[in-house]
Amino acid sequence: MATRVLQSVGNGLKQTRNGLHTNGQVTVIIRSLSASHNRNREDSWFKSLFVRKVDPRKDAHSHLLAKKEDSNLYKIQFHNVKPECLDAYNQLCENVLPSIHADPHYPCELVGTWNTWYGEQDQAVHLWRYRGGYPALTDVMGKLRQNKEFMDYRNERGKMLLSRRNQLLLEFSFWNEPVPRPGPNIYELRSYQLRPGTMIEWGNYWARAIEFRQQNHEAVGGFFSQIGNLYMVHHLWAYKDLQSREDTRNAAWQHDGWDEVVYYTVPLIQHMESRIMIPMKSSPLK
Repeated sequence: MATRVLQSVGNGLKQTRNGLHTNGQVTVIIRSLSASHNRNREDSWFKSLFVRKVDPRKDAHSHLLAKKEDSNLYKIQFHNVKPECLDAYNQLCENVLPSIHADPHYPCELVGTWNTWYGEQDQAVHLWRYRGGYPALTDVMGKLRQNKEFMDYRNERGKMLLSRRNQLLLEFSFWNEPVPRPGPNIYELRSYQLRPGTMIEWGNYWARAIEFRQQNHEAVGGFFSQIGNLYMVHHLWAYKDLQSREDTRNAAWQHDGWDEVVYYTVPLIQHMESRIMIPMKSSPLK
């Protein structure tokens, strides 16, 4: 009798051990799924901390991210100049571009014009603003085709260039509008090629991040592309010199929340580029 009881207990323990062994993988999987669910909930909670959340399903990105109170359109031009022609090219721009900027006949403004110092060499960058959006751009282009001085400028310029490209941009609502500033300054144009579908997420994070980058008035303007390379973002910064740039950027890491912005925005980027630029003599951004 005692022997049968002990044998029965032993068989029960063996079955229990086998059951635990058989179900072990299921238990691990359940715990893994539970942990993953908790992490997702934590990520969602952290993301909810960022300001100016928008729903990308309700409207176009341009309506959600751009300023509502105006209809400014920006054009950025990149001109790659033959090295031996750079001085002549700069002088040609000095002779023609300021007159267009100052003429009220043209609803456009030269925001800034630069030569690249570090980055792509022998390059000029021009940033124009069209107050009135696409109609203003169309108006200016039509009038310039009737401007003999400008057409002569274009013909002469073409002899000096290796290549050129441009983009039409809108301005992020949470950035400053670029305004003339005294110099001397150096300017950094940081360009980000984002993964398609991530522009809204980028805007949500940077609506908070820009607060950390206003301490030394370094923020000049922030833009996103409408025509040209799409899902392209440009941030324009001003510094007194390269050391000031280094000090200012390092100081951002002392603000609570900056590390989170960097952590969550880096995965949104496919490619990024930095240009250090020197203003031309006629640039309103000195």
